[in-house]
Amino acid sequence: MTLKEVKVGETVTVTKVAGDGVVRRRIMDMGITRGVEIYVRKVAPLGDPIELTVRGYELSVRKQDAEMVIVK
Repeated sequence: MTLKEVKVGETVTVTKVAGDGVVRRRIMDMGITRGVEIYVRKVAPLGDPIELTVRGYELSVRKQDAEMVIVK
């Protein structure tokens, strides 16, 4: 399952950050790394972006980037 598929109010754990190069590095620089817990706070009315709580701070990511984060 990817982060894009997680419902609002759920907490998941990252198992892998897919992708390559600059995009993968940018996601990891935002604090989304293997083993971290992510709480899905909100989804924008049109579905993009997704607002998350990661490592105690709030973060908004695009659906395209959320597809690269594999969670369980």
